[in-house]
Amino acid sequence: MNTSTSIDVPDAFAASYSAHGASARAWIAGLPRLGGDLSDRWELRPDGPAAYGMASLVLPVRRADGTPAVLKLQQLREETAGAAAGLRAWRGDGIVRLLDHDEESGTQLLERLDATRTLSSLADDHTAMRILAALIARLTSVPAPKGLRRLSDLAAAMLEQAPRAVPALRHPAERRLVSTCASAVAELIGESGDRLLHWDLHYDNVLAGEREPWLAIDPEPLAGDPGFELLPALDNRWDDVVATGDAVRTVLRRFDLLTEALGLDRQRATGWTLGRVLQNALWDVEDGKTALEPAQVTIATALLHRS
Repeated sequence: MNTSTSIDVPDAFAASYSAHGASARAWIAGLPRLGGDLSDRWELRPDGPAAYGMASLVLPVRRADGTPAVLKLQQLREETAGAAAGLRAWRGDGIVRLLDHDEESGTQLLERLDATRTLSSLADDHTAMRILAALIARLTSVPAPKGLRRLSDLAAAMLEQAPRAVPALRHPAERRLVSTCASAVAELIGESGDRLLHWDLHYDNVLAGEREPWLAIDPEPLAGDPGFELLPALDNRWDDVVATGDAVRTVLRRFDLLTEALGLDRQRATGWTLGRVLQNALWDVEDGKTALEPAQVTIATALLHRS
């Protein structure tokens, strides 16, 4: 077998990803050989143009028996280190199937879905949200495998960071809101859950499939309470939410649909959703921002007024 095989890395992906620093540039430099070596090992042949996002390169391939698949290459990060373990635990139930995995590099060989059709392609938001809620319910019904990051640890770290981050926000109302979110997390931290969470499940991370109409992709697995899963669903297609003229009503409708589908206690789900707002706020402050995203403020305020 030809061990000098390499893959082509799109220039735009290489340029954008390399901007993340020296380790990112080193990873990009090694991608052609890594992809080639794994293509040889798994007996894959190219089957279409590469696709990429902010952090991963996805190559359509065919296996030796002609089965379509995709080779997903991404730099090992804390957020994605447990992806293969999560996918194995889910066994393709509501989510893309893991066909093979290279532990050293984190590269995944996955079943191929229709990347041109995301759940966002459904015009009716109520229908799309019902499909998403059903997927979240299925995924969070699975116990988290050992070794995954735990929500309890994330929550403790957030509570430690919050007092230093809050003063960076310009508006007193937003400072109070973040403090309220931290208080909600403090009340729940002792019961942070043990379910297998996707952690980033929204319309664009659900693709059309053949064995099921819709399947989730791109998990960043976490062990925790299903209430921590809801925020990415709540702020889907936010421009459309605002365009309804009553964003609060739409948020609460979505929240009620999600909590009913998952069988969640609404007060507890509210607390963990506020925890997710806190997490996003801390990330924003770390990135140098001095104001919260309007969607986050609206969602948190709507849930607090409801409770």
